[in-house]
Amino acid sequence: MTDELSPAERYAASRARAAEQATALAPFREMYDFELDPFQIEACKALESGKGVLVAAPTGSGKTIVGEFAVHLALTQGRKCFYTTPIKALSNQKYADLVKRYGADKVGLLTGDNSVNSDAPVVVMTTEVLRNMLYAGSQALLGLGHVVMDEVHYLSDRFRGAVWEEVIIHLPESVTLVSLSATVSNAEEFGDWLDTVRGDTEVIVSEHRPVPLWQHVLAGRRMYDLFEEKSGQDGDQSGRREVNPDLVRLARMESSRPTFGRDKRRGRNMREADRERERRQRSRIWTPGRAEVIDRLDSEGLLPAITFIFSRAGCQAAVQQCLHAGLRLNDEAARARVRALVEERTAGIPDEDLHVLGYFEWLEGLERGIAAHHAGMLPTFKEVVEELFVRGLVKAVFATETLALGINMPARSVVLEKLVKWNGEQHADITPGEYTQLTGRAGRRGIDVEGHAVVLWQRTMDPAALAGLAGTRTYPLRSSFRPSYNMAVNLVSQFGRHRSRELLETSFAQFQADKAVVGISRQVQRNEEGLEGYRASMTCHLGDFDEYARLRRELKDRETELAKEGAAQRRAAAAVALEKLRPGDVIHVPTGKFAGLALVLDPGLPAGRVGGHRGMEYHDGPRPLVLTAERQVKRLASIDFPVPVEPLDRMRIPKSFNPRSPQSRRDLASALRTKAGHHDVGRRRKERSAAADDTEIARLRAAIRAHPCHGCSDREDHARWGERYQRLLRDTRQLERRIEGRTNTIARTFDRICSLLSELGYLRDDEVTDVGKRLARLYGELDLLASECLREGVWEGLPPAELAACASALVYEARTADDALPPKLPPGRAKDALGEMVRIWGRLDALEEEHKINQAEGVGQREPDLGFAWAAYRWASGHGLDEVLREIDMPAGDFVRWTKQLIDVLGQIAAAAPEGTVARNARRAVDGLLRGVVAYSSVG
Repeated sequence: MTDELSPAERYAASRARAAEQATALAPFREMYDFELDPFQIEACKALESGKGVLVAAPTGSGKTIVGEFAVHLALTQGRKCFYTTPIKALSNQKYADLVKRYGADKVGLLTGDNSVNSDAPVVVMTTEVLRNMLYAGSQALLGLGHVVMDEVHYLSDRFRGAVWEEVIIHLPESVTLVSLSATVSNAEEFGDWLDTVRGDTEVIVSEHRPVPLWQHVLAGRRMYDLFEEKSGQDGDQSGRREVNPDLVRLARMESSRPTFGRDKRRGRNMREADRERERRQRSRIWTPGRAEVIDRLDSEGLLPAITFIFSRAGCQAAVQQCLHAGLRLNDEAARARVRALVEERTAGIPDEDLHVLGYFEWLEGLERGIAAHHAGMLPTFKEVVEELFVRGLVKAVFATETLALGINMPARSVVLEKLVKWNGEQHADITPGEYTQLTGRAGRRGIDVEGHAVVLWQRTMDPAALAGLAGTRTYPLRSSFRPSYNMAVNLVSQFGRHRSRELLETSFAQFQADKAVVGISRQVQRNEEGLEGYRASMTCHLGDFDEYARLRRELKDRETELAKEGAAQRRAAAAVALEKLRPGDVIHVPTGKFAGLALVLDPGLPAGRVGGHRGMEYHDGPRPLVLTAERQVKRLASIDFPVPVEPLDRMRIPKSFNPRSPQSRRDLASALRTKAGHHDVGRRRKERSAAADDTEIARLRAAIRAHPCHGCSDREDHARWGERYQRLLRDTRQLERRIEGRTNTIARTFDRICSLLSELGYLRDDEVTDVGKRLARLYGELDLLASECLREGVWEGLPPAELAACASALVYEARTADDALPPKLPPGRAKDALGEMVRIWGRLDALEEEHKINQAEGVGQREPDLGFAWAAYRWASGHGLDEVLREIDMPAGDFVRWTKQLIDVLGQIAAAAPEGTVARNARRAVDGLLRGVVAYSSVG
């Protein structure tokens, strides 16, 4: 083919090849044994041209290659690259990947409680670490050329998402930002914001999955395809996919399952053959057990598989169920390799802790190829599971959804047990975005031809709703950015209050709010155009019709007001009349189902005696028990008496009367009809209308009759246009109020925070005071509480273990009310110090309410949780792991995680406190905590 080219064309082609070889991308592509996808090449070329990039692509599509190119580019240019992730486990994994490629001397790790080679040109870190470095003006930022923000869609997280925006806003302009996101439906909007705050940013969106994904539902022994075969698999963009009609029939059959009585009635109208066929079909519908599911996947060659169970206890139980069922997925050779790797990775764990950690049960599962993966596990155990899974030595993992956060554990199949999860507040359906994130783990690039997502059949399952989840592969990115106390003092310290306010107005949160305001503003403009048209249509040649319409409106409003007042007065009078009723009164019930003649058996007053029951109270007024003329005994309510009721006569109720006896009811009802036969129960009372005596109504009616427009022949036509004008005017005013409420929302919150900090002496105009500088070094939800405790000397003189107990209240928070630990407090002065911390929090809470700082919006100080204080005290005092965990009944992984966060906050306290006993004892507390299971629980 080359021979057919002209000399000029051959020269141009050789120049193009030479130019490509001169780029940094050419040698980078040679590092991989597969061809890069078009979206990866496009993103890398944009980076090399000096642009920032936002890459939005499905899970497992290879977004991280773009991040790795940023690392390659920085090293080529002799600059630094920071690679940030949302969680420590992902940082550890990326650190290991980059060390394999570039060597340990060029790669470092910073995760808050660990520092490995932090001066390296490439440093992997959690996003919080980078945020803290930016506020501290760290020297490590010198020479920084690129920052990779992996899983940047995490900025939607309502607890930690604000950190991502802080970093994006505050990074120096010279830094090129690489944002890697799951597929989001508003990538262009996010890209527009990045372009605004970071400069030239290219948005690259790919919806192509490199490995096609097939969707299934497993019911009984049968695996149903979710979509009809002709509709194609996930990633097929050729038209709408139809739900498998077999599944629709299954759901219909399940929902129409009759009760026993109904079945008998239907049975008379069904042929025996039809009933038998339906019984056989129903016998095939059930939710398979966990071991049964894995066995089924194994027999069909669909392992390795990750089963998502939205419960830690559920994950552990699933492993045990598979072991009890005798499930074995590894042969002897694989078992030996598993044992060798596990013993190598856990060699540093003391023998006495192995039993406490459930090591032997965990190892038995691993040897059989089965494991759990959740945040309650020891980090070392989780990392071993991840490594064994990638090596194919663990084939079935039961995991919580945290595994889906970018950890490199691709599987051939993903199983979802349920489509409902606990979201921290309630059980809610999983979102399309969560479904996409979870099922995105299925299909290993370069290994599997296709991936499989399997949802287990549940009663009440709606196949159409499931198809909607599976078919909606994108979800919107919503900012969760909110200013904090620490953020406020750091911003004011660097930029002053006015400039800080301007910076916050550049946040993605405000960008999104303002974009919504743009839409509302356009609607207001359209409404105003409509108002002009309505105003023209209601113009009257005889006078000011707007004024005439206003008089008519005032008259209508006054009549409505009087009608409401009259109705309220009638209800009050009716209640008073009911309270005067006595047993034996003959009345006429004016409305309702039991309207007509009735005899009062019991007036139903509060604490009255009704039907033999004492102490019944009614909060909606008296509820008389009556006998109707139709022999029914019923308890009535105030709603049955819209107007006052008066006794028509009285009757004696026989002592022998029994309301449960039909004969008693019949005899007394007969006597009632005879007694009341001469009364006109249908009489009406004439009432004079309140409107007739109202002077304001009289004035308005006179003004209307005297107005020139009243005599216009087109008056009612003009009035209709006037009513439309008023309705549209009301709608427009509501939209304008919404605009006022949305603009500058972030800056207004910042102003309130600064106002509170000024009152407490942390800020003085544009100056950050000495106590404010202390607050600038304290990060976390309870930053202001920690600062106030230092300021008031709450922790002075506390020994290290007691200080650790107090500091634990700043970090620990029970996941749910059911998980809350009973606050067992340590002895000594720590008990009083914890009480003082709660008192200070109460004062701050009152101040926040006064300054309209709302915790429901993610701003402010939550109440300190004392549930971890005893565990922190015991561990810092040198007690053994078995003893500590037994006393608090907490998984080892959670204990390690909270202890590491405690170590982090004690480090902050040591740095923020003036040199003295608190700073020294905080450092000693860190030494006491950083031992045993906490010290050897992985690099991150």
